[in-house]
Formats: sequence, C-alpha cells, structure tokens
Amino acid sequence: MTFEALATDYDETLAQFGRTDAPTLQALQQVKQSGRKLILVTGRVLPDLMRVFPDIALFDLVVAENGALLYDPHREEETVLAEPPPEDFVATLRNLCITPLEVGRTIVATREPNESIVLATIRDLGLEHHIIFNKGAVMVLPPNVNKASGLEAALSRLGLSPQNAVGIGDAENDHAFLDACGYAVAVGNALPALKEKADLVVKPRGQGVVEVANLLLAGGLRRSQRVTPGTVSSEVGRGSAR
Repeated sequence: MTFEALATDYDETLAQFGRTDAPTLQALQQVKQSGRKLILVTGRVLPDLMRVFPDIALFDLVVAENGALLYDPHREEETVLAEPPPEDFVATLRNLCITPLEVGRTIVATREPNESIVLATIRDLGLEHHIIFNKGAVMVLPPNVNKASGLEAALSRLGLSPQNAVGIGDAENDHAFLDACGYAVAVGNALPALKEKADLVVKPRGQGVVEVANLLLAGGLRRSQRVTPGTVSSEVGRGSAR
C-alpha cells in the first residue's frame, strides 16, 4: 500500500527544544513534493506553535490543541472542533492560582503536579472533561476530543482515511492518533509504552522523522497488520528497535 499522508507530532518528535532543524524540514519537503499530504498534530495552542515554528506553511493542515482546533495555514483559516472551556472552570483554576495556566480556544493546560487540583475542580463542577498527559503537561479537553479525533477531521477534509496515513509520535497523548493511523511510528526518545504499540521504532526526534520520510518515499512501509491496539505486527515487529 502507498501511504498518502504523513502525520507527525511536534515537540520531541519533529522538534527538539521547540525547534526543527534543516535536515528534518528538507525531508518533509521531499515528502510533500511526492504528492503526499503533511499534517502536523500537536497539543500546542496555535499562537504558541506559530511563534516557534515559522515553517508551518509546509503542512497542508495543522491539528492543534490536542485535537480541538484545525488550522489551514494556506488559507489562514481556523476551525474549532469542540466547545470553548467552561468559564467557571477557568475562573476556579485562576482563583486557585494554578500556574502555569494556558487557555486556548478549547484546551486548558497546566503542568504536573497540578493534575489532582484540576481533577478535583472537574469533579466539583460536575464536568465531563478529561485530562490527557504529555510528558509533564496536563491538558484538559471536552469528552471524545483527542489527537485521533482531530486527525480524522483533517484527513476527512483532505479526502483521506486514517488508514492512508503514517503517524509519528513520542508521548502519552500520541497513543490515540497512532492507533488510528494505518502505520504507527515511535521516535527513539518516545515513552516505552508507545514504543511497545508502534509498528516501527526509529531514531530520536528529527532524525527519526527523516528516517520515516526516506522509508515512505522508497516504498519501504506497508500497511500495519494491527487489528486492535496491542496486536503484534507481522511486518517489522511492534516496538522493534532501530
């Protein structure tokens, strides 16, 4: 099978310390020139992403706020995919002096060890929101909103299925979107639990993205044999190290 899209996480996958190097960008450009689509899937809020990533227009679409916001960098058009954060929830966290506290179009984010206070606030206000972790980050989103739901919206706009996509990630919040992709890749610096579920483990961060890009262009990736999360791939061996 020829995969038609490459979907990648940003921090500690595409980027290191918030920045992307030239070889990684060049590899992505080659994937784009092959006619494939590029989708960036990140937990960052859009203004912050645009501040650290000036090459955002390299991507066909961006899924921001961990699946809650879809951005078309060519049309400079935002599509909010979920409801805004409840005002009383944000106000309560501010009154409790939770820091850091970042409020996006939908997402509310802080860092560990604030998760216990955040969870108690969700409970006390009777909300259905859920917490997603990302290597120390604590992200609060409405029910059924995650990177997989955001990726599905992006691929639907491009006329593609998640099974047409190769996904790359490194952290807890990447489980859902990698499970949805036709081929799942974990970079070498990914959490062990993500590596165990991946079809392929590559080099760390940008070097791994370059490796995947080269394999994709060479036709070296075949559709995963995964049926359900946790199934062993018959092709590469899930979690195999490279």
